[in-house]
Amino acid sequence: MENVKFNYLYRDAGNYKNWGEIVFSNPDRRSINAMTKALADAFLQDGIFVAHQIRVPEIFLFDTGDATSDDHCFHEFDAVESTLEHPTDRHRRSISEFVAEVESQAKRGWVPFAPDEVRAV
Repeated sequence: MENVKFNYLYRDAGNYKNWGEIVFSNPDRRSINAMTKALADAFLQDGIFVAHQIRVPEIFLFDTGDATSDDHCFHEFDAVESTLEHPTDRHRRSISEFVAEVESQAKRGWVPFAPDEVRAV
């Protein structure tokens, strides 16, 4: 069965980037187009989101306490793609469960925080 890879990044104000990915199972065989649309609709403009709110690892370019004026709390959705790689989500969610969690958090609102208040997922 094909799984789904969620690609995201952290981009600071200087345009330095750090990339992350999580592979989810896809037992419902949701299409890439449907998932891309659902996620894009749930995230803020330009695919912005707060990683810990959806239990995704924060991939900041700084260590705790080392944030600079270029740093902020938001991550950015890049894409979802089909993959044969094994699931890597440590919460063992399917892509459908993950999308539902993203939609739920979007309804609650994305809550910004100061970059030096890094939180564990």
